[in-house]
Amino acid sequence: MSISLQKGQKVSLSKDNAGLAKVIVGLGWDEVGNSSGGGFMSSLFGSSSSGEDIDCDASAIMLRDGKFVDKHDVVYFGNLAHKSGSVSHQGDNLTGAGEGDDEQIIIDLSKVPAEYDKIVMVVNIYDAVPRRQHFGMIRNAFIRLVDARNNNEMFKYNLTEDYSGMTAMIFGEIYRYNGEWKFSAIGQGTKDPGLAELTRRYV
Repeated sequence: MSISLQKGQKVSLSKDNAGLAKVIVGLGWDEVGNSSGGGFMSSLFGSSSSGEDIDCDASAIMLRDGKFVDKHDVVYFGNLAHKSGSVSHQGDNLTGAGEGDDEQIIIDLSKVPAEYDKIVMVVNIYDAVPRRQHFGMIRNAFIRLVDARNNNEMFKYNLTEDYSGMTAMIFGEIYRYNGEWKFSAIGQGTKDPGLAELTRRYV
């Protein structure tokens, strides 16, 4: 049974999921005014002030001792797999149309090298500034964690605040604590114009 999380809540991934190794991190969102979560007409008449679809990109930033030290430690649409084989991105969704997860990142906790202690899940809007787009134009945003062994959803965090003016979001993070893996629901909006600026928060 899935547990619904609140902002700031921290939970253990292993406490009730013995032997858990591989986690599917699903992230989703819809454009405001897009009641069905997709469709041809909504793509024609999106709510973006630029008239273009809002292209949200999910990424995983891997930290060593809480710090970002290597550009190859970002897994995103331009680098679909970490060199360790522990984190992989399942590809870019350009519109956010459709039900369910818009993008997925798979994490094999058993393969995460010991020097990495945190994996931050972020989403930024591609070309947000020139397109005049922001997360106030997005609704139904969520992050959920699924046990890859049986596809059972373990946790889900719905981001319900008004994020108007924010061009990027820190959805949550998976981190090591006292030898076990935990998840923290963050839901922090930022005005970083792109992924590069987001990573600098952790330098």
